[in-house]
Amino acid sequence: MQYRTLGRTGVQVSSLALGAMNFGRTGRTTPDEVTAVVDAALAGGINVIDTADAYGGGESERLVGKAIAGRRDDVVLATKANMPMGDERNHRGSSRRWLVTALDDSLRRLGVDHVDLYQIHRWDPSTSDEETLSALTDLQRAGKIRYFGSSTFPAYRLVQAQWAAREHHLSRYVTEQPSYSILQRGVETHVLPVTEQYGLGVLVWSPLASGWLSGAVRAGREITTNRSTFMPQRFDTTIPANRARLDAVEQLAVVAAEADLTMIQLALGFVTAHPAVTSAIVGPRTLDHLHSQLAAADTVLSADVLDAIDAIVPPGVDLAPHEKHDTPPALLDPSLRRR
Repeated sequence: MQYRTLGRTGVQVSSLALGAMNFGRTGRTTPDEVTAVVDAALAGGINVIDTADAYGGGESERLVGKAIAGRRDDVVLATKANMPMGDERNHRGSSRRWLVTALDDSLRRLGVDHVDLYQIHRWDPSTSDEETLSALTDLQRAGKIRYFGSSTFPAYRLVQAQWAAREHHLSRYVTEQPSYSILQRGVETHVLPVTEQYGLGVLVWSPLASGWLSGAVRAGREITTNRSTFMPQRFDTTIPANRARLDAVEQLAVVAAEADLTMIQLALGFVTAHPAVTSAIVGPRTLDHLHSQLAAADTVLSADVLDAIDAIVPPGVDLAPHEKHDTPPALLDPSLRRR
């Protein structure tokens, strides 16, 4: 396992992080299975666990808390807030009112008195940067969080938040968590250059592109990944974007085979090769999944392999741009771009 410094914090983190979104009903994993995965991940050198209050409506946090009981100090523990937690309209977002409550709820579910990294799950256009950063700074000073970061923010919002922290003399985001894979390289255009400029740690999610790069999705085979059961449109190969992904996967499989690598090693080695990336978050449902991902922990891709990947999916290109999660709201809601 490789270890890297998380931004400018001085905290040493593993180049692979354990994502907990599949823990519980989302991934159909039992408490014993979760504990076994956490045990194996820590034994394999992973020291970061990333969860969120919205994963399973808090179920993931409860399972993570049970799995790390008695060894809290061995884990760099990260969670998130902002996504809806029920139907109440104020049980979501990035207001001080909600973040204070949401953090206390997360700490209770996790069974800890603090988290190492508290992340804003998505940018909240209805809340000012000053409001959010002020609340996070106070929670940090209260000792409930050590650091805080953002997740899936557009590049211009990352810059704006850094400016707001300086302008109002508040603590700043020290990490960003974007979606990044061989098939979704758009963050290379603006987001990753910004994180490098401001010295942010970067924890990338979906480096296996929801299973497209796991080796399980190939031409002529039935697609049976867990995601395909509840997000079938993402794997419908009659859709042009999915057809383009499948074509790219077939070409990438040849590159991996010629380099004597698995598809997982190719995919994880690619994202961790970028100098802006600190860790790649893997989200195994089973021990077999985890072991196949841990096998990529020390993978270093040669320049020839990286060049071959660039020839298949050019730098900065998203093969499925409609799946972006950082699109400015005015592009999605006509009322925001018309008078």
